[in-house]
Amino acid sequence: MERLPQYATTAMATTMTTSISEPVTTTDWTKALPTLAGTRVTLRELRLSDAPSLCDLVTTEEVSRFISPPPTTVEGFERFIQWTHRERAAGRYACFAVVPHGLDTAIGIFQIRQLEPGFGTAEWGFAIGSLFWGTGVFMDAARLTVEFAFETVGVHRLEARAAVMNGRGNGALAKIGAVKEGVLRRSFVRNGEYLDQALWSMVREEWRQTKAVWGSVIH
Repeated sequence: MERLPQYATTAMATTMTTSISEPVTTTDWTKALPTLAGTRVTLRELRLSDAPSLCDLVTTEEVSRFISPPPTTVEGFERFIQWTHRERAAGRYACFAVVPHGLDTAIGIFQIRQLEPGFGTAEWGFAIGSLFWGTGVFMDAARLTVEFAFETVGVHRLEARAAVMNGRGNGALAKIGAVKEGVLRRSFVRNGEYLDQALWSMVREEWRQTKAVWGSVIH
């Protein structure tokens, strides 16, 4: 199985892992991702036309600080987008474009990929252009993605990894209800330096209780 490109993890140095203990029951998302509508953003399948905006927004030093270098060209992002479509069709991966209301192109991505057949374990992450940090875009997109993972893909447990020194990423995970379980020592390499990562988790049953406060976010 082709491994998720390092640049496609998260702008806040966060990767998330999911586990399930029963067969996955899904909609037909492998043929085409559903469009998820939130209060501030829409999540949809990536398009080749998103490549220029992603190249502009997620290659900055602020965004790429805690991840392996992203593509440096529009063509590189176009190849990545084509790869996401192939992996989605194979049922191994889902990558959503984050599109704020009023815009037409992506300002970031949220993604989930399996680590074993049937999404018995999976990984998710995100990258958001720094111009949209602190605007509520992350929380809105995160809630949509979490609901898709738990209710459509059938995830039981979500894990997240964020560099310990990445205060923004850790704060975002705490805000969406993840629980910090420990520290993975020297588990992430960036620019030749090994960084510690915090391990966070969410489980489906607890999330459903939290959802009673959030309300349904998929339409």
